[in-house]
Amino acid sequence: MISIRQAKAEDDVGIWSILEPMIRAGETYALPRSLSREEALAYWHATGNTVFVAEEDGLILGTYILRANQQGGGSHVSNCGYVTAPFATGRGVASAMCRDSLMRAAAAGFRAMQFNFVVSGNERAVNL
Repeated sequence: MISIRQAKAEDDVGIWSILEPMIRAGETYALPRSLSREEALAYWHATGNTVFVAEEDGLILGTYILRANQQGGGSHVSNCGYVTAPFATGRGVASAMCRDSLMRAAAAGFRAMQFNFVVSGNERAVNL
């Protein structure tokens, strides 16, 4: 069964193993394909981001970030970014993370969630 929790520092190995193939492929996030491990983890753990992991039997299957979409007058709207491990696609991980993020955003006081963009070729995300 998939469980979702806030990430800990020791999860960075698993998080990087999920972020790296996504970054190198350049098909889902508008990030430089050359991003280093340190740069990618700094981006994922940036100030204002709360990082979560989806896991099953201690294995990290996905990760997502929850944050305010904008500052000031837009801070009541949340924003999330989700990444599923390549070996875990098609198992409902992204759907579970999306449901979890909506509940956590509401619990944190956000009144809405906005997804800024999805790369058109990312059919799974478009259909989510």
